[in-house]
Amino acid sequence: MAVTMMILYVSKLNKVIHFPDFDKKIPIKLFPLPLLYVGNHISGLSSTSKLSLPMFTVLRKFTIPLTLLLETIILGKQYSLNIIVSVFAIILGAFIAAGSDLAFNLEGYIFVFLNDIFTAANGVYTKQKMDPKELGKYGVLFYNACFMIIPTLIISVSTGDLRQATEFNQWKNVLFITQFLLSCFLGFLLMYSTLLCSYYNSALTTAVVGAIKNVSVAYIGMLVGGDYIFSVLNFVGLNVCMAGGLRYSFLTLNSQLKPKQPVDEENIPQDLKG
Repeated sequence: MAVTMMILYVSKLNKVIHFPDFDKKIPIKLFPLPLLYVGNHISGLSSTSKLSLPMFTVLRKFTIPLTLLLETIILGKQYSLNIIVSVFAIILGAFIAAGSDLAFNLEGYIFVFLNDIFTAANGVYTKQKMDPKELGKYGVLFYNACFMIIPTLIISVSTGDLRQATEFNQWKNVLFITQFLLSCFLGFLLMYSTLLCSYYNSALTTAVVGAIKNVSVAYIGMLVGGDYIFSVLNFVGLNVCMAGGLRYSFLTLNSQLKPKQPVDEENIPQDLKG
């Protein structure tokens, strides 16, 4: 969060990017993104620790239909029958795989479904708030980090994580510090690239892209993780999930209806506007 704030603020000072200055309307415009952001991370970390990696990957697929539903309700978007069928193929595979999960953990399932809800809502509301007439994509990134860095520190103190971090014995290791700072920068790039995907496409496409990315995670987890319990139904379910995700991508990329990309108003110099 600190790296995100620093990069965006320095870029704004040097007029590389533009986002609105802080005023009393910013928190209202941003709400409820900070709450969804924290809920997403807490539920995600909680569910990861209680489920095997492949099952976590499968159950996260429920983010996709939730995103489709919220985009329809909140943004008024409409999707073709082929897209909807592809989404439900992903869900069918998830049901098959989860129904045969030999390491069922109710608490883990509850956390991962909460994570799905938070992720879907976060994606759809982020798409809504990125309107250049509102906060814009840079404003969403910057002010979300601003509002959440202090609550996150408070949570870290209360859970003891901050104390464990400060007592870590590698803070004088130059190699570790270099890799740690690099991971912070890459975290910013990850958030920015996810935001760009939603900005130029849709929250649903971003969710499906993430699902396809997890193809390698699921299969590697079977071989390397050591916590995957094989069953035929579970394996079939995983493959149905992946097939549905790939079909969605094929339909999206080959669609003849190519919507006009939004103009990136935030990168237009102020003297060229209106």
